[in-house]
Amino acid sequence: MSELLTAQEPETAMASYSPHKDDFLKRLRRIEGQIRGLQRMVEQDTYCIDVLTQVSAASRALQSFALQLLDEHVECCVRDAIAEGGQEANAKIREANQAIARLVRS
Repeated sequence: MSELLTAQEPETAMASYSPHKDDFLKRLRRIEGQIRGLQRMVEQDTYCIDVLTQVSAASRALQSFALQLLDEHVECCVRDAIAEGGQEANAKIREANQAIARLVRS
């Protein structure tokens, strides 16, 4: 449950992915469709290996999405914090490292 904690940002902060929000939402909708497809496969008693193949594809799609989001975060939020320096830079680097660790463990 503690894995779902989010960083506390000022309410005025803009997400680094905002300029690409529509693209991110399209990807998530495709992934959502994959998950719905998995549900249908189970409802239809599809062969286990075929379901597992689709689970693998959905997992890869989520991992790819996460990596793209991480890239956006590093290219924008972390880079800007480093340019400003100080404690904010250290905090953003630590935050990015923790996010990378979570992705590697998953």
